[in-house]
Amino acid sequence: MSPSDSDDHGYDPEDFDQIFGTLLENEERWRDRSELLRSKGYMLRSRLRPGWIPSWRLSGEDPGRCEDGFVSPGREHLIDARRVSDESLVYIKRVKTGDLESKLATYLSSEALRSDPRNHCIPILELFEDPDDPTISYMVMPFLRPIHEPPFELVNEVVDFIEQILEGLVFLHDHGVAHRDCAPKNLMMAADAMYPLGFHPILSRRLPDGKTTAPYLPRSAVGVKYYYIDFGISAYIPPDKRPKLVTGFLGRDREVPELSATIPYDPFKVDIFIIGNVLRKVFHDAFSNLGFLLPLIDHMTQTDPTNRPTAEEALREWETIKSHLGFVQRRWRLKPRVEPRARTFVLDIEYWFTLLLHCARRVLGDVIDTQG
Repeated sequence: MSPSDSDDHGYDPEDFDQIFGTLLENEERWRDRSELLRSKGYMLRSRLRPGWIPSWRLSGEDPGRCEDGFVSPGREHLIDARRVSDESLVYIKRVKTGDLESKLATYLSSEALRSDPRNHCIPILELFEDPDDPTISYMVMPFLRPIHEPPFELVNEVVDFIEQILEGLVFLHDHGVAHRDCAPKNLMMAADAMYPLGFHPILSRRLPDGKTTAPYLPRSAVGVKYYYIDFGISAYIPPDKRPKLVTGFLGRDREVPELSATIPYDPFKVDIFIIGNVLRKVFHDAFSNLGFLLPLIDHMTQTDPTNRPTAEEALREWETIKSHLGFVQRRWRLKPRVEPRARTFVLDIEYWFTLLLHCARRVLGDVIDTQG
């Protein structure tokens, strides 16, 4: 249950106060570090600040619509905050000082690598130790959204996603890093441009006040950048080292055939399989007009890792596929595989008119530019 559940269904204010007026255990741990984070320039939500008193007890306002009633997600190691200098949303992640994840993340975010346009690894804005416990450090990162929130709408948006993700995979592998867990939850997007009025870090469909629906612009109109996140089980193998082998069976994608705690395997080919599975499950299996992805998916998800392409080969194969996509095909709406025929008919007609109008405006604009 959450405050948002209560908006439309009613609730007992006393029950609400008892449930949401008390911090969870993971929230208490972040509250206890609130002053440290503030001293570094990051402000937690009012709920997580020392001395917090639920606002509804003071104002008499409907508690189900008070922003500080929204409980933080149950992730002990991660919290949202705002950077004081510019009010931008950030994520703060608690890590073990000097662990492989923080080393890889900061390496991939170093100035020399950050300037590479192929770099799609989440930027690390700052990394600092806890002065009271030097075994703990905090990584500060931009606040990203899941790739499907809001949903993809056009074929061209999927094309852009695939281009960026494969480009980013080439970059990772070129620098000796195998992600090993690049499933959908570890692929996210910087969507600030889509939300000109901002959004709430927990109730992501609402404005920062937590009450009003947040308007957004299509990703195709403003552009977004996709990122790899969470290098917790990643491996670093210098590009000149042979063989490139690891062991381990952790990861979100349990369909990777070669995962083993005892038999060594190539982690770079694991990344290829996982991304191929992302293309299959998130896109191809969900939409009926993405059949052009199937040859690449089948190649990337071969059972025998030696039959899978390298990241660079997969990107080249994708570029060839993309070059054969027509103007209309790329700008068409994504058509869910499960969609009533009547709805398909109506939406297809609507998209034809939208596309014709778009083309007419472009032609008119070219004429005006020429005459001007």
